[in-house]
Amino acid sequence: MNTYLLLKWLHILSSVLLVGTGFGSAFYLYFIHRTRNIQAIAEVARLVVRADFWFTTPAIIIQPLTGYAMISMSGYSLTQSWLLWTYALYALAGVCWLPVVWLQIQMANMAAVAVDDNTSLPGHYWRYAQYWESLGYPAFVAMLGVYWLMVIKPF
Repeated sequence: MNTYLLLKWLHILSSVLLVGTGFGSAFYLYFIHRTRNIQAIAEVARLVVRADFWFTTPAIIIQPLTGYAMISMSGYSLTQSWLLWTYALYALAGVCWLPVVWLQIQMANMAAVAVDDNTSLPGHYWRYAQYWESLGYPAFVAMLGVYWLMVIKPF
């Protein structure tokens, strides 16, 4: 296997981890919220935070490193239109993701306290959940755009 193919494999694998973990986490937390089961919410929220640190964070770092290396090796200009759009969409996803991580941590902490104290989730938990969900949509759509650009390279 040559270096380019190894980088491509790492790039694809990290993109799958990035988008897959994000989508899976969103799926489970979105639907567990509908149950209003505080113990289940606390456990899922705890695992969502863990998944972000174990899978999403390394993927976010690997993506631009392997992408830059492959661009350099393949002879593409860093300023090609499709790459500029890719950078912008990736940045948009990142701008959405950073507050999502903070929100997830806060939500997991609030849920754990509610379980420990045998109380309801506070009202601001549900506001945070709304913000979390609202930020997830543009981030996910942006990453779909990045996938499209990577495959099609339209301009």
